[in-house]
This record gives sequence, structure tokens and C-alpha cells, in this order.
Amino acid sequence: MKGFPDQANPVSMQFEYWLFWLSNSEHSHDLLDCVSDADDGNLVVFARLAAARLFGVYWCRQNNQEEAPETPTMSNELGIGILGCGKTSRIYFNLIPKFNGLQLRACADLNREVALVRADEFDIRAETVHDLFQAEDISVIVNLSAPDAHAMMSREILNNGKHVYSEKPFARTSAEGAAVRQHAEKLGLFVGCAPDAFMGGAPQTARKAISEGLIGEVSGATLHAMNHGMEAWHPNPDLFYKSGIGPMADFGPYFICSVLNLLGPVEQVSAMSSTPGKTRTIGQGPRKGEVFDVETPTTIHAALSVMDGPLVAFSASWDVQAHAHSAMEIYGSEGTLFLPDPVFFGGDVIRVLKDGTREVLNQENHPFGLPNFKIHGRERANYRSAGLADMANAVRLGHDFRCSMERALHTVDVIEAILTAAATGQHVKISEMPTRPAPLSPDQAKALLR
Repeated sequence: MKGFPDQANPVSMQFEYWLFWLSNSEHSHDLLDCVSDADDGNLVVFARLAAARLFGVYWCRQNNQEEAPETPTMSNELGIGILGCGKTSRIYFNLIPKFNGLQLRACADLNREVALVRADEFDIRAETVHDLFQAEDISVIVNLSAPDAHAMMSREILNNGKHVYSEKPFARTSAEGAAVRQHAEKLGLFVGCAPDAFMGGAPQTARKAISEGLIGEVSGATLHAMNHGMEAWHPNPDLFYKSGIGPMADFGPYFICSVLNLLGPVEQVSAMSSTPGKTRTIGQGPRKGEVFDVETPTTIHAALSVMDGPLVAFSASWDVQAHAHSAMEIYGSEGTLFLPDPVFFGGDVIRVLKDGTREVLNQENHPFGLPNFKIHGRERANYRSAGLADMANAVRLGHDFRCSMERALHTVDVIEAILTAAATGQHVKISEMPTRPAPLSPDQAKALLR
């Protein structure tokens, strides 16, 4: 597992492992006080306890089993704070209370009035940013700051001894993301990152279909994330048109996480891009009519080579008024899967076979595929905070979690590589290959919910 010191002395190495697990225990303060006065014999005992714990985790992974989920109680729920109370925050305020192991306690925003409104609406405390970072009853801070400040704010949260769950993008560049990882590993803290929509009923059904060979051997896929941009509805769209953001950084994480979940990590990319409009006009809110500069490509066409062989074509654009492409299509030797928009957790997964047979795959009542809210008059499944609840289990139990920092870094690497390839005309290799996230069965999803 990344982040542990590489020690030659087995006892010392076991002790470092033990300290890692211990740092995430509800009894950590009492036990660490004991360690400070422990003799060598006691260190060996502690190391053996840690080794036993690690063996349990190892055995579960080797046998493709998850550890029995701990049922959170009031005493071991993690206190959650939200940093940033803008438009994106509402779904987190609404959904965090629906998940086991999470207790939403406070929020903060640079605009104090916005934080006060959210706090009153959801019956929690409104803090200053400084006080939120210092709050003793907060274990995890959900980082909903401006997209170009995510990495900087994640580091500040870590500096204050809190675990971080960040909205995407994890960072603007691979270097920024690597700095956050190095900081988290040094401090022994957990960092997770959205999106978690790949944990939904639709993508998990598609993953199962692929693994069971329902479309034969996969040869490729196409991804389409295209619309006319967000300036018509977002009050501060200029934040998303800054250098390093754009449609690839905004849409990209959903689609790249889906590729990682369904097919595996991306190992090489090539791309072309354009910026047809050099300015945009805000269409809603107090800044309506304001014109701002576009600092990033708004149309990108990329080719992705997945480590296990499939080739993926990915088009992301904010210059398209309408189109008739499926959001995702997976092509196999025996048929094709048509997947819904990976921004959401649900929707129909359709299989079409060689002979033209067409069927909607059974999602087995996966809890994260059931519609739970309306958007533009359509019933949608949105269980954002599932990744946060999964990370909370990891904090308590010390195992891997699906929206991990390593996988978020892979997404950043791929997005940066696409933009670099488009700018230079070169093929760009991806340096780090994370493992695929564990699948999420209906029963495992149900265990995350209250």
C-alpha cells in the first residue's frame, strides 16, 4: 500500500504499519500515549497486533472478499464538514445524511452569508474557514472550493489534521496532485476524490456484463461529453473556462473513471483540440451579461489506449448545440453495450447482439440505480457521497476504497496528457497505472446507506 515507509527492520516496518492503522482508530489518542513510554517488548506486541490486522485485510483481498462491513454507531460516525457552499454543495448537504458512518456537522464558505443560509437550512453550524479547519468534532472535510483551488485547499485541510474528500478535479496538474499525495502520505491522512458515479447501478451492471462475457471480447469504446457550455445556467461559469479546466477537466473525470472501472487504466493518449470562441457571456445570475475570456480548449477529440488492449475515442466539447450520440458505447466481439450518462448513477444499460437482439439489462435492484431526484423533469439516480461513505469505512478499518487518491491522480494524469497531446501533436504515455476499483454489489451498496 502506498505511503508506508520502506523499512529494512521487520519489527520497525510492522510498527509503522501499526501506527498507520492506529492513527485512524477511535482510540488512537489513548493508545499513542501508551506507545510514547513503551519499551521494545511492548513495541513487538503492538507490531504483532498490527500484523494480525494486516493479515486479515490481505486474506480478504487475496480471496476476492471484502471484510465484513463495520456497522457504524453514533460513537464511531465521522464528523463531516463542508468547505464551499455554492451550487455544487446542495447535493452533498442533501445526501450525506443518508449514508452510514457520516454525520454532517458544520460548513464554511468565504462568503459567510452563504454558509449561514446552508447551515440554517440543514440544521448544522456555520463556521469560518479557519474554525472549520480547527473544529475538534470534524474528521473529514469535503472540499468544494473553486475548481482551480482544489489542490491548494486539500493541502491546507491536511495541514490541519483532517482527512479530505475533494470534488473533481482533484488537481489542475499532475504535479499539483502529486504534491497533495506526498503531503497526505507524510501525515498519514486519507484523501479521496469524486466522482463516485461509477459506483452506481448502471455502471456496475455494465461492468458485470463485461466481466461475464455478455458482449464477448471488448475491442473498443466511444465516449461523448458534448453540450453548449455552462454559461447559460451557472452564475460563475468563468471558473470553468480557466487554463487547465474546460470540458475535459469538467466532464473528463466521470468518463475516465468509467473507463477505469469498466476496462482498466489508460496507458497512452493522443488528441487534437480547438477553441472556436475566445469569449463567453454569462447568461444568468447577478453577473448576467458579463463577458469573460476563454483560457482553455473547448473542443477536444482524444484517442485513449487502455492497458488491457481496447482503444477508446473520447470527444468532449462545449461548442455543441445538439447531438445524437450515446454517452458511452462499449464494443465487443459478440455485441455492444449502450450506457447512460456517467454523470449519473442510474439509467438503462442496453445490450445489442450480432443478430440484432436488443435487451435492457437487469440491474438487480441495485440501490444506487434507483431514481431519487428530478432534473429538468426527468427522474435520475444520484447518490453522490457514496464515495465519501466508502472512504469513511476505509478510515475506520484501514482498507482500500474506490474513490482513492491514486485513482484520482490517474484521472488528472490522463486529462493533462490529453491536453499536452493536443498542444504538441505527440503521443503521451501515462506514468502511473492504478488498480481498478473493487466492484460494488447491491448488498455492499445497501450497507453504505442508512
